[in-house]
Amino acid sequence: MSSSLIIKRLWPLYKQRNWPLTFRQIKRGYAASASAADKVEHTALYDFHVQHGGKIVNFGGYALPVQYADQGIAASHLHTRAHASIFDVSHMLQTYVHGKDAIECIESICTADIHNTPNANGSLTVFTNSAGCILDDLIVTRVNDKQLYVVSNAAMKQQDMALMEAAVAKRKADGKDVSIEFLSPKDQSLIALQGPSSIKALTNLTKANLQQLYFMTTIIAEVAGVNDCRITRCGYTGEDGVEISVPSSKIKHVTEALLQQTNENVKMAGLGARDSLRLEAGLCLYGNDIDSKTTPIEGALAWLVAKRRRAELNFPGAEIIVNQLKSGVQKRRIGLKLSTAGKPPPARSGAHIYHNNVEVGYVTSGCPSPSLGFNIAMGYIKEELKQTGTKVQVKIRDRFYDAEIAKMPFTKTNYFMKPK
Repeated sequence: MSSSLIIKRLWPLYKQRNWPLTFRQIKRGYAASASAADKVEHTALYDFHVQHGGKIVNFGGYALPVQYADQGIAASHLHTRAHASIFDVSHMLQTYVHGKDAIECIESICTADIHNTPNANGSLTVFTNSAGCILDDLIVTRVNDKQLYVVSNAAMKQQDMALMEAAVAKRKADGKDVSIEFLSPKDQSLIALQGPSSIKALTNLTKANLQQLYFMTTIIAEVAGVNDCRITRCGYTGEDGVEISVPSSKIKHVTEALLQQTNENVKMAGLGARDSLRLEAGLCLYGNDIDSKTTPIEGALAWLVAKRRRAELNFPGAEIIVNQLKSGVQKRRIGLKLSTAGKPPPARSGAHIYHNNVEVGYVTSGCPSPSLGFNIAMGYIKEELKQTGTKVQVKIRDRFYDAEIAKMPFTKTNYFMKPK
């Protein structure tokens, strides 16, 4: 399918104004990933999506549903908040790192304290470069002392594979015990079951004790009669839920079994709802809200730089990042709430932020919030103006609209946290 035809099909969805990505970004991303039809990869659920009315687009080289025929993006978003939805995220890169030196190896390229993370627990972290900027955000789970499970972004797959392979090769050359295993979507799929009814739906299909599975913890369990499924309590929506890694030969069976949990009202959802849900939850999209020119401190992600790692300064760009922690930065990622006065359109990526008629920042993501009923956005502003409640204006289509700096997340998160 040509990139022009993809854009033509996607444009009516964009006009619903429920998707934070700008049309320019959509066009750029889809043109790049759709340069040749044979470069488009299918997840193991592709035929399933088509059969269930999924409106397929080329997302980062993968054919994935942006929404489904039975509900629009906003309706799917609200359904996830109220009930439960299944997202196909098999395009994400799943990786295992093995060996007694696996922890030291991955710590050399990210900011997490994996050494002091309990077994079966994970953490959000970032790969950094020598300038202290973010190469990708990812989740690293310490399965045990000799095994890590890593999930990183599909768009950065080739970079992340090369980065991890280089770290492994360096340590192997020094005689260290470490190896790496990249899981292909052809062999291993990943679905995200998200929403307040998700755990009830999954409980009916597994003997695992999900009441002891807290946020960012993982287990291997049988799901719907399928052995060796990895269940991790996490997600990208702000809701309680899990990501389930399933052998691709069985993923359709597991997905259908979850959809059959009619008492919990489980439905399929697509990329559009996933994007607006994560924005309400104040979660970054790599390439939009953080990138290779952004440090964790500028990105309001200082909490991802573990205390021990700050002291040891043994990850790329550590000295720059620690210096920013001490001395500050010039810009900071913030949330924005747009005033409803004048019925402003959504503030999309690239919109400029003004204070007292002076340009002071820019928007990186924005959309109408289906949960709140007004427009929200995320972006960067001068450090001295980052305080919640600061009044600003956003320039959209050559007009200025009132807004204010807002605390994120925009909506209450419902993660299932371990009692303190």
